[in-house]
Amino acid sequence: MERRYELFSHTGTRNIEGYNEYIKRYNSEEEANQPLLPFIVVIVDELADLMMVASSDVEDSITRLAQMARAAGIHLIIATQRPSVDVITGVIKANIPSRIAFAVSSMTDSRTILDMGGAEKLLGRGDMLFLPVGASKPVRVQGAFLSDEEVEEVVNYVIGQQKAQYQEEMIPEDIPENTSEVEDELYGDAVDLVVEMQTASVSMLQRRFRIGYSRAARLIDEMELRGVVGPYEGSKPRTVLLAKSEEA
Repeated sequence: MERRYELFSHTGTRNIEGYNEYIKRYNSEEEANQPLLPFIVVIVDELADLMMVASSDVEDSITRLAQMARAAGIHLIIATQRPSVDVITGVIKANIPSRIAFAVSSMTDSRTILDMGGAEKLLGRGDMLFLPVGASKPVRVQGAFLSDEEVEEVVNYVIGQQKAQYQEEMIPEDIPENTSEVEDELYGDAVDLVVEMQTASVSMLQRRFRIGYSRAARLIDEMELRGVVGPYEGSKPRTVLLAKSEEA
């Protein structure tokens, strides 16, 4: 998303439509072959699982995408089978304007999704309430049944449009066995930060030093090996084992 906004800034455009029109004109006038930006749909199949692992990071990322990604051609679809307030938080719900509710067990769950009752009376089997952005009341819709074969055909069609492009910096790398010397020049600053803050997390290092996930994770792993921070504890920040007066 941030890369796309940088492209918009360099070309003097405001959104993906304007940028693609600019690229079409540029290719026509300069006989170039600059690629257009495709639309991207981000699908979270089960939000509850992510919220159990790192709720604050997930909430921040969803909020940023919901607020800024649409103009960049990135759209977000979030699904969960547990529509409770600890999964669909107020911040997340406020930034997801269009919602769909299937049959739920109680009016409380319906209100969590739609801000009103009604979903608890649905019949199941694709019976749903659709609340589009800007509407005051939901529309009752019947979802179509898809067989496994139909799902496979759709997936194969999507896969056939373009090969996967992986972000290599997001792929975890093996930590070398020889850790007597730390190669990353940010290690000292990172240790100073976690000792000063008395908390340590990958996301904190990413935000403070503006580095990628892989590099921040390596710094945290190195601190664990050297006894600066404790082991991974799921969604909790790692325990800092050094007091502020000590040196790493």
